[in-house]
Amino acid sequence: MENTQLEKILKNYQYQDFNLLAILQDIQAIENYLPRGTLEELAKRLDLPLARIYKLATFYRAFSLTPRGRHLVTVCTGTACHVRGAALILDTLERELEIKPGETTPDREYTLETVNCLGSCALAPLLIIDSKYHGKMLGTKALSLLKGEEKDVSEGS
Repeated sequence: MENTQLEKILKNYQYQDFNLLAILQDIQAIENYLPRGTLEELAKRLDLPLARIYKLATFYRAFSLTPRGRHLVTVCTGTACHVRGAALILDTLERELEIKPGETTPDREYTLETVNCLGSCALAPLLIIDSKYHGKMLGTKALSLLKGEEKDVSEGS
């Protein structure tokens, strides 16, 4: 992250360390993750221990310390989704993207994740792409969604 971008964020929050969560959210919104160098610079600018920043950054699942893709692909692996074929969907996505859950494609286009339950069991198996829920998923339908070919998808809450 450029120092001018960080400076703008810090000015917006008046250099107040009690705004650290919001500052980290703004950094992640720009970078799509929290780069180590930016966190080190943030610690210096706010006169905070780097460990305090990392404690917050690692506590919240929404933050990532590794580069993430432009598209976040999440497969629910909860009981209802598992019983209805989530593992097959995950296998299909792993083969297509050539990554495992928790990894990002080399071109930083996709990040693949799993989640234990999304609470939308009636839509199982469930796939989320860029915060859009797609229910009653199949492996082939998942691939079509990734390629932007699938238009009529069931979206849940």
